[in-house]
Amino acid sequence: MANLYFTETPLDASTVRVHLTGDEARHAVQVARVRAGERFLVSDGCGWCAEAVVTSADKSVVACNVEHVRFDPAPAPRFVLAQALAKGDRDEMAIQMATELGVDTVIPWQSERSVSRWAGDKVAKGIARWTAIVREASKQSMRSRIPTVTDPTSTATLCGRVPEANWIVLDPRSTTSLTVWFASASNPTTVGVIVGPEGGITDDEIGRFTADGATPVRLDGPILRTSTAGPAAIAAILALSGTW
Repeated sequence: MANLYFTETPLDASTVRVHLTGDEARHAVQVARVRAGERFLVSDGCGWCAEAVVTSADKSVVACNVEHVRFDPAPAPRFVLAQALAKGDRDEMAIQMATELGVDTVIPWQSERSVSRWAGDKVAKGIARWTAIVREASKQSMRSRIPTVTDPTSTATLCGRVPEANWIVLDPRSTTSLTVWFASASNPTTVGVIVGPEGGITDDEIGRFTADGATPVRLDGPILRTSTAGPAAIAAILALSGTW
């Protein structure tokens, strides 16, 4: 099945009927041309996924019978991406790719050198925009779990957002490579990855993160942009952990 749709109704092992509404219904009917009798996957975005058979379809509601319900456990390791706000769409590219790679939580970080600033009504708009991006990326990659997008955070409170995480700060000046760090981390169950903006992370920020228990690490090879550094680190850890 090539298509996945999200339902606002929670699923469980006893679910036999489900409906798509709103944008999901409109996309299914007007774009994908879904009709009665067709099959696709449906998920509640929280790990439950099922095969769905369409019984009726219009642009407001798509009704389905549910078959073969399953629950996908949370992947290990769990990834948290603290992405610095960046100009253009570079931060959006980062969270899209990270979602496709399996990130669990996305934290917008207002760093000292962030050109983009979320203030006033931009905060709600920014969170809504990032939430839409991770939702669509989850659908594209056929994930049954949609990452959580948190409120934006400052440097002082970032690591405390997920205190159980093994935090790393991507810094090309670090003397510790990602591979060496992972070997010493003893297969962490939760990894937090902090990515700076185009202008890089300041020494004061590095100092604060280090004081909060984070480890600066470098990715050997070319210097990556803010849009690719986080996803590259996640991909490397997936390989090092044996997940890939």
